[in-house]
Amino acid sequence: MGSHRRQPVSGFHRGAAVAVSVLSAAAATLGALPALAAPHDDTRAEVDRLYAQAEKATEAYNKADERTDALRGEVSAVQDRVARQQERINTLREALGSLAGAQYRSGGLDPTVALLFSEDPDDYLDRASVLDRISGHHADQLTDLREAMRELAQDRAEATRKLGELEKSRTAVAAHKRTVERKLARARQLLNSLTADDRAAYDRASRSGRADLPAPGAVAAPSARAAAAVAAARSALGKPYVWGAAGPRGFDCSGLTQWSYAQAGVALPRTSQGQRYAGRHVPLSQAQPGDLVTYHSDASHVGMYMGNGQVIHAPYPGAPVRYDPVGMIPGATVTRI
Repeated sequence: MGSHRRQPVSGFHRGAAVAVSVLSAAAATLGALPALAAPHDDTRAEVDRLYAQAEKATEAYNKADERTDALRGEVSAVQDRVARQQERINTLREALGSLAGAQYRSGGLDPTVALLFSEDPDDYLDRASVLDRISGHHADQLTDLREAMRELAQDRAEATRKLGELEKSRTAVAAHKRTVERKLARARQLLNSLTADDRAAYDRASRSGRADLPAPGAVAAPSARAAAAVAAARSALGKPYVWGAAGPRGFDCSGLTQWSYAQAGVALPRTSQGQRYAGRHVPLSQAQPGDLVTYHSDASHVGMYMGNGQVIHAPYPGAPVRYDPVGMIPGATVTRI
């Protein structure tokens, strides 16, 4: 495809400038000083900043949550090994106990003395040979028991360590969740402080530059799985942004791309940072439908390229899954899955 026109700021930020012009014009009409619009502009800028911070915290939450899920599986596997090893040890102990009891009941006589009192020395020698083999087997069982107990101690230590990691990961998840909720609550508070007219201008700003978007076009995806992912992403258009969600009723940015590729049978990492390195990088000028497009130096936002210079993405709270220009944020990285 041809090169894309790169825009210096997102549709959200571009629209904020349009909203400022609208408010300034209104102020001039009423004879107000232009400076009076500045506090509203500051409010919108602060909301933008809070949303960006919340998005980063959301990806950190997703990463910690993904780690927690992995640790749960690891802990379960170690606990299963501990249970199996304990069962084996119990069986070995029972066998050794039975053998020891049999030897005790036989009297445990010195072999020379037993031979002197034997009525049938040949029969005794045959039995003595068997006893030697039993003693050797007994020693092997003791060795097995010691090894099993050593492995059990190691498995229990590993289970304890994994449980500690799991608890730390759960704590991190809770901390990131509180951070996201705090940022979003503050953003809602600021938006609610705007007058109805200012809020309407803000909402228009978040949609500016999108009304005249061209159709994505009929550019074919480079593979069947990319085509399936594109179809899934399109089916999510209009679904709400829900932080920490990966569909099907709501999505955050990386949740949308992960869910879309899952419908194509491809497992992607949960975070946008992980998704940036889930395939090979290609230049933006060579982007094809189904490619992932990550933004910012920390890859804290991701969308899916759909063709004709557009991506589908879950933008931020209050904005549904939608099309936006691929150049909405400078410095995009394109990953082909």
